Amino acid sequence: MSYKKFTFLILFFLALVFQSCKLEDDSVNFNFIPLQIVSADLPQSFELNETYEIRVRYLRPSGCVFFEGFDITKEATTTRNVVAIGTEFYEDPCTQAIEELEATFNFICLYDDTYLFRFWSGENENGEQQYLEIEVPVN
Repeated sequence: MSYKKFTFLILFFLALVFQSCKLEDDSVNFNFIPLQIVSADLPQSFELNETYEIRVRYLRPSGCVFFEGFDITKEATTTRNVVAIGTEFYEDPCTQAIEELEATFNFICLYDDTYLFRFWSGENENGEQQYLEIEVPVN
């Protein structure tokens, strides 16, 4: 292949790559939302330094919402607030059917005190945060 042909192909490829990017379109078409947790399966007790798979059932409010993961915050030494996080897309047409789904996360027991898990379950009529609270003792 000649040098001119090679140079032309490289320039053509670069022009194609830069043409396909829409740099002026920087609008956001999604946001993160909390997903209502309806139940959680935890063991009857924990053993110190063991890892446990925690199974959580949550509600997906529409076909435009996709599960992203869990936001787990440490409120106190053995208190954990757990929120299921979803991504909601604006521009896509979607179903409005509520669907109950399941996801898991791993938890390592590091302290020998009873753990309190507070799973976010929505808001009440007054806009106050509601939690499903489950205590798990450590043997």
